[in-house]
Amino acid sequence: MASGKEHHRGGSAEGGKIKGVLTHGGKYVQYNVYGNLFEVNTKYVPPLRPIGRGAYGLVCAAVNLETREEVAIKKIGNAFDNMIDAKRTLREIKLLRHMDHENVVCFHFIFFFP
Repeated sequence: MASGKEHHRGGSAEGGKIKGVLTHGGKYVQYNVYGNLFEVNTKYVPPLRPIGRGAYGLVCAAVNLETREEVAIKKIGNAFDNMIDAKRTLREIKLLRHMDHENVVCFHFIFFFP
């Protein structure tokens, strides 16, 4: 449920500000990244930069305003619409949690939006 208010932070390649729409009473901001709607907590400041795309989702980079840490945010659309995709999503989460590699970050939060 969008509030209709625009949220601006950071710059973009087009010279303007990145625009997001505040949702859920201003706790989240919704951004359109390559036609995919990313809804993130307001503590993650843009630019939401696309850094990867796979069969199951799009990964963007952002900065956590509270910790000043760069984070990766992956959106997996329709992850739980069917049993096979749900199992693959859970398997990916479990595997990534145990990997010790510089390109794999740890999980801070997992959000579920129905």
